[in-house]
Amino acid sequence: MRGLVHLCRSDAIPEGAARGFLPGPGARCAVIVLRRGGKLSGFQDSCPHYAGGTPMAWRSDAYLNRSGQIVCHAHGAVFDPETGVCILGPCLGRRLTRVPLHIDAQGNVMVSDHLADRQERAGK
Repeated sequence: MRGLVHLCRSDAIPEGAARGFLPGPGARCAVIVLRRGGKLSGFQDSCPHYAGGTPMAWRSDAYLNRSGQIVCHAHGAVFDPETGVCILGPCLGRRLTRVPLHIDAQGNVMVSDHLADRQERAGK
């Protein structure tokens, strides 16, 4: 049976901020959790500019520009934080992979534990 992996508490992500979390020790890709308009969203930290993706932050948790858009600092791509669609840069029109978040009554933010398994297989 599959379960959920804890990433953080919902109050760890302030309004207008984003943080990255590895969903497990074998995960090759972090999950970006961002809060906008009071709502939490999740995306894989993997720019679609290159096959296989590449991490987007130039330093820990540096995912957003001053306008609150998601940015790949490796390629200069800019993504809409609501949809994950690239609106500027080398992967125009492509999108980030959305990660469904599960938030329990205590405010724990979790993702499906199969996420790390799938990422490991994709990298082999």
